[in-house]
Amino acid sequence: MSENGKQAEIPVSFNGAHPDIAMRSLPDNLAVKCPKCRELLLGKDWDRNLKVCPRCGHHAQLTANERIDLLTDEKTFEEIDGNLVSNDPLKFVSNAQTYSSKLEGLVASTHLSEGVKAGAAKIDGLPLMLVVMDFRFLGGSMGAVVGEKITHAIEIATRDRIPLLISTASGGARMQEGVIALMQMAKTSAALARMADAGVPFIVLLTDPTTGGVTASFAMLGDVTIAEPGALVAFTGPRVIEQSLHVKLPKDVGYAEFLLAHGMIDSIVHRRDLRATIVRVLHLYAAAEAVAH
Repeated sequence: MSENGKQAEIPVSFNGAHPDIAMRSLPDNLAVKCPKCRELLLGKDWDRNLKVCPRCGHHAQLTANERIDLLTDEKTFEEIDGNLVSNDPLKFVSNAQTYSSKLEGLVASTHLSEGVKAGAAKIDGLPLMLVVMDFRFLGGSMGAVVGEKITHAIEIATRDRIPLLISTASGGARMQEGVIALMQMAKTSAALARMADAGVPFIVLLTDPTTGGVTASFAMLGDVTIAEPGALVAFTGPRVIEQSLHVKLPKDVGYAEFLLAHGMIDSIVHRRDLRATIVRVLHLYAAAEAVAH
């Protein structure tokens, strides 16, 4: 009862529950809006469809852990170099925030030590080294630690003669580390050259976006190069080129479909078919290896 003797009005939600109770019972991703076509989707349908919009086919970004779960046999991924963390060689400061504090915040928000996860895994029982970039961590940019983790994975794959799969998602070299970040382009490429000389297969999975120094190094050096539909894959994005050169580019320049049409990649594969496609490639390489020996 209220002070004036009348029954107090308790607000209710649409289903008759008190709003505080109702909100606590709702899942965080009850509804999701497609980043491209803005279609409103049920969160459970979004997750069930592997974060691919059923209306427009847009492939949303996956986290490193989501990508690992999608591709590998359950509980077979064993991470390497998970303890490596970046330092601040240039004492970089931007907008009054130090690079070190930025890294600390990203570690806390993403629960990653860096912008890439690497390790040994199995797909359909076949062994491989797997490297997965995560765009949430400073745009998946490549600094010294990202370059070291990728290079170490390449070296292990070469030593153990097992295929290497790298899933890319990056804005390029990490500006906060200057020339040290640029050196990772040569470092990873040199390691891949040694792996190619050893005859060990290298598969690249290009996801949205893959740009800058990553595209200009290991991302375009695969023996087999696969891309997800609609993935931006370019050294410089089309919008930057248009603004810089004051020219109008064709609509699909810089995207996976343009690269496929011009022979720069081997295939575009829907996310639901990625695992099966990679398994077929690995079985082909395994059969060729068996024949060779």
